[in-house]
Amino acid sequence: MRYRRLIGMLALAGTAPLAHAQVAHPDDPKACVGIETASQRLACYDHAFGRAALVPGKDQSAQDDNRKARHHSQGVFARDAGVQTQPEPDVTGKVHRLSLLDSRWELAPNTKLGTFNVRGYKPVYLMPAFYTTNVNNRPHSPTHSVDQSLHYDKTEAKFQLSLKTKLWQGIFGHHGDLWFGYTQTSRWQVYDSRISRPFRETDYEPEAMLVFNTHYNVLGWEGRLLGIGINHQSNGRSDPLSRSWNRVIADIGFERGNWTVMIRPWWRINETVSKDDNPDIEDYMGRGEVQIVHEVNDNEFSLTARHSFRSGDRSHGSLRFSWAFPITDKLRGYMQVFNGYGESLIDYNHKATYVGVGVSLLGWY
Repeated sequence: MRYRRLIGMLALAGTAPLAHAQVAHPDDPKACVGIETASQRLACYDHAFGRAALVPGKDQSAQDDNRKARHHSQGVFARDAGVQTQPEPDVTGKVHRLSLLDSRWELAPNTKLGTFNVRGYKPVYLMPAFYTTNVNNRPHSPTHSVDQSLHYDKTEAKFQLSLKTKLWQGIFGHHGDLWFGYTQTSRWQVYDSRISRPFRETDYEPEAMLVFNTHYNVLGWEGRLLGIGINHQSNGRSDPLSRSWNRVIADIGFERGNWTVMIRPWWRINETVSKDDNPDIEDYMGRGEVQIVHEVNDNEFSLTARHSFRSGDRSHGSLRFSWAFPITDKLRGYMQVFNGYGESLIDYNHKATYVGVGVSLLGWY
């Protein structure tokens, strides 16, 4: 009896650090680092990430909320890992599906994963075959031009890398998050041995975005996201091939079922005349875009439309369609079709049709 009482006192004392960590930092996983006991440290991490286990005697509705939070967190990690999973039903048998925009931007409180977790942003893909109907052999702008033809092949390879991370979680009453994203897209003349297989164009795009969770309805669509950000895009080249611009971009996100619609108007930050490599870029790359993404049977379809919102000789735009389809559990096929102006920065004022096929490692959702 004496030993049992002693063991009970030690067990009670051992739970004190965990309780203190949960009260002091209920949402911060860093509070769990100093806990030496493995089981208590694991329980602390579960609590911090909303994955608390069921405890007999607790209010059943609170336990249901914990289970839902666990499904949301697992769904986010599974999507980023490229694993297609189905959410589990709760005790009532009802399946709670993870919202597409929640999975991408951690909008709901029970999908928050904290800061500095590296995640996918835009699609990550490799297309060994990317064909164009009209090669831009003499890129030009109002301020720069190429004297000699570059003689590029019509078929090249194209790939894109895109990542983001959350820098600050819980802004303005825990309704907003600050994100940083980076996208790099390259076009590689890998089949042209005559000119040593150069990279024809690589565009670099860092951006910072302040994203807010919203809840309103418009014609049956739920408004789930409102964002504002600063975007820089350039090709890192010297004159006469240098191209760049800076923008303030707004994001308005709607969803309904397996559909999402992103409306993205932007405003260019003007540069001095002497430093502007492409002063008319808005008339070709546009002043905004609308993106529609639809998921059906593990297939992901995307359509993006851009336009200059001007008439006459200043009216230009583009359409980009992509299709990601399952091949294996962790690999998807990928197809992309583009028509119009601005497939890349060097081609911002060049109109052509492009068709590419390859594989996708990460999609939009």
